[in-house]
Amino acid sequence: MAKPTLTDLLKAGMHFGHKTSNWHPKMAPFIFGAKGGTHIINLEKSEEMLDRALEAIKEIAGRGGIVLFVGTKSQAKDSLKKYAQACGMPYVSERWLGGTLTNFRQIKESLKRFKSLKDQRDKGELRKYTKKEQLMIQWEIEDMEKRLGGIENLTKAPEAMFVVDIRTERTAVREAGVTGTQVIALCDTNVNPKGVDFIIPSNDDAVKTIELMCRLVCDAVKEGKAHAVTAAKETQKATQVASQ
Repeated sequence: MAKPTLTDLLKAGMHFGHKTSNWHPKMAPFIFGAKGGTHIINLEKSEEMLDRALEAIKEIAGRGGIVLFVGTKSQAKDSLKKYAQACGMPYVSERWLGGTLTNFRQIKESLKRFKSLKDQRDKGELRKYTKKEQLMIQWEIEDMEKRLGGIENLTKAPEAMFVVDIRTERTAVREAGVTGTQVIALCDTNVNPKGVDFIIPSNDDAVKTIELMCRLVCDAVKEGKAHAVTAAKETQKATQVASQ
């Protein structure tokens, strides 16, 4: 994973906060100053805290933990989905489904039905229903695809959650607090970072910034997984040698 330089973060626009009239005092430690009525984020702080967050993600992925990517606002959807898929992690890029964390048992039941309906459709088994029933089932599949498609292969509760905007995703962050799910999040100057385990002081609106952050999280997951595979092979090799 190539570590971004301060110049990379600057070029991505990570330093641009919100208007000075729209800020949260708890983000004061991460603010460098203001320019033209806009707060400027201290990128040295951002770099330091980004490193911590990425190390945490590598460690989680390295032990087989799941990192759920969450970002439903328009600027985040495409990048979030692309990079979550690239590293084999679940994601929520549409509306957060209440209970995804706090009522995971029910979510698993919904996923079970979703997979069953898709399986019936793919095997042509829906023909046994009337045309009206087929249309209703197809509508249900499409609706579930939108709501559950990103977490379709989620077999256990995630250990951590990467969030692009904690104000937009406040319900998800609240559920994470209830379930003890670690929260790794971009925190702009207008948010209260309470409930975030790994704060990444950052512009959370710019497409370039979001793209870069999603890519870095994706790379950290891949690195963690690769390290786990290497460690497993070395352990297996050592066991074989010892048994000879």
